Amino acid sequence: MVPDAEQDFALRDPDVYRRRKHTMAEADAPLAPGLYLVGTPIGNLEDMTLRALRVLRSADRIACEDTRQTQKLLNHFGITTSTISCHEHNEHERIPELVSALKQGARIAVVSDAGMPGISDPGMRLAAAVLREGITVYPIPGANAALSALVASGLNTERFFFAGFPPAKSGARRAELERLAAAVEAGTTLIFYEAPHRILETLSDIEAVWGTECRVVVARELTKMHEEFLRGNVPEVKRILQERVRVRGEITLLVEARSLNEGPQTGSLSERLSALVKAENLEEKDALKRIARERGISKSDVYRELLRERSKR
Repeated sequence: MVPDAEQDFALRDPDVYRRRKHTMAEADAPLAPGLYLVGTPIGNLEDMTLRALRVLRSADRIACEDTRQTQKLLNHFGITTSTISCHEHNEHERIPELVSALKQGARIAVVSDAGMPGISDPGMRLAAAVLREGITVYPIPGANAALSALVASGLNTERFFFAGFPPAKSGARRAELERLAAAVEAGTTLIFYEAPHRILETLSDIEAVWGTECRVVVARELTKMHEEFLRGNVPEVKRILQERVRVRGEITLLVEARSLNEGPQTGSLSERLSALVKAENLEEKDALKRIARERGISKSDVYRELLRERSKR
């Protein structure tokens, strides 16, 4: 920008001009010592930020979840910074080495295979250890599957809870969903990451906990060529996925938590139990859990009441 034009710009919009000058000065300044948590694209390489590129180019070393995966990204942008592995299996052993380098003034960037380090990816323990030593940690914003799915889901974005990956085994997964159901307010959006080969089982567990009218969103392959959002109640979304030969891609699952007190509160317990077993294809033990939540009593109290009803016939 020529001087006269720059002076005119400064007079016309001084706030924007000051911010622009600050950004330019920051870009020209040497990278300060410390740990940099750098967000990287979750699919579309155009989501790489200018600041992230500057940090990766200027860092002394890049700690990667998978050095092979990160090297593809670095090669694409012509970045030659050396890399070191730091993943879930070696993060504990790697921390002392990285902390020692940081104490000596190193500038270390941390990246996961995709998205923000520390969000269901390595980085959380390292950041905590670095902060305990009084070393500065810098967040470098970037793409994130959970937030990207949330803002395009159509569900509540003012109150949400990120729960990461649910347990892989059905019993533990059902227990975790029931714990969340009891802990969060109705209308809260729950956000999970889930593997494609488990998504149908997880949807069935969600249906057992919150019922057939529970709204869900399956966000698949975000920012990639085959990006897809499936929105509806649980049976509707399950039906779409069941019609496919195979479910593929990385999945973010969003659930609109419903009140556990919704549903019939009066009338015959036997009739309610029969209706749940028949209409929702639940096993009797799962139907009893649902009724207990609906009525705000324990499962054992429901069972005793059921026995009393049956003994009067």
